[in-house]
Amino acid sequence: MILHGSFNIGFDAKRAFFNRSGLGNYSRDTIRILSSIHQENQYFLYSPKNPKGDIFVQPEGTHLRLPAGFINSTFSSYWRSSGIIKELKKDGIQLYHGLSNEIPLNIQKSGIKSVVTIHDLIFLTHPRYYKLIDRNIYRKKFLYACQNSDQVIAVSNKTKADIIHFFGIKEDKISVVYQGCNPLFNAEASEKMKAAVTIKYGLPSAYILCVGTIEERKNQLQLVKSMQLLNTEFPLVLVGKSTAYCNEIIKYIETENLNNVLILHNVSNEDLPAIYRMANAFVYPSLVEGFGIPVLEALASKVPVVTSKGGAMEEAGGEGAIYVNPENTEELAQAIHKVLEDSITRESLIREGDKHFKKFTDEVIAENIMNVYKSIL
Repeated sequence: MILHGSFNIGFDAKRAFFNRSGLGNYSRDTIRILSSIHQENQYFLYSPKNPKGDIFVQPEGTHLRLPAGFINSTFSSYWRSSGIIKELKKDGIQLYHGLSNEIPLNIQKSGIKSVVTIHDLIFLTHPRYYKLIDRNIYRKKFLYACQNSDQVIAVSNKTKADIIHFFGIKEDKISVVYQGCNPLFNAEASEKMKAAVTIKYGLPSAYILCVGTIEERKNQLQLVKSMQLLNTEFPLVLVGKSTAYCNEIIKYIETENLNNVLILHNVSNEDLPAIYRMANAFVYPSLVEGFGIPVLEALASKVPVVTSKGGAMEEAGGEGAIYVNPENTEELAQAIHKVLEDSITRESLIREGDKHFKKFTDEVIAENIMNVYKSIL
């Protein structure tokens, strides 16, 4: 459904320009999708500082806005959380979308409509992964955004249920809009690209792939142990930002004298689709997710998936994945073995995954987001 007329829509673009992982990907994709499909609107990207580097190329036709004046430039966090209201009014913004869990203070008093996207409440459902001070800050920001925005977007039904349970937000104020993924993942990588990426990262000719920040809740050590249980030389490739948990994995690999695990950091967004395409299977044993975008990226890349049962991963994977208890090493190993050795299962997962991915195309995402905007404009 297309809105009639032109609207001035503002985005919190901080993470689009400065975050390489999940929140950044969501922000970049939302801005890219809407600015390309719904060109009837004017889109303003509000960033606390001048973006540099290659994380995000500003889409043609969008307008970048930075803090104006000494105070706002010096105290950019203040500008983003409060001072930005003056800029929004000056630009004639009719709707402001907080793409990453928060909105400016008192925007509800400004006459400007607002939408906030809540990605997950893992800091409440699994508090052990967060410091107490961070949990308190997140709770305050997320709750304020949910209570004072005109509409809340949850990236999964699981996240919607958590928002209702922990914050008491009415169900009809929350719209579930799944996130998509970059179209590069749905395009076949050229042989030249595959060869270049293989050389660049020293990839084996065949491998199991896992992509995601290497942290405790992503559970990659369990995957390493499952591969060890398989007693196979089939290599495992872990791609993701390193944390202290990564050192724990490296220590385990060295202690067990494993030589079939490759860990890659700082993989560019341009190279990642080819790495997915060349994988024999994608395994994502995360213990908790707000949605699970790597699962969707694997489906788009036509790679069979093994991931965790329950929660948001089943929404992301549909019929294109085998679901297991991620804390059961043997069950995880058996599922990996089945994907590698059973061609009928592999072909079925790829076929169903491709079918499921059609729910997450740019056109579908654009329509769903614009329907949320339409409900309050």
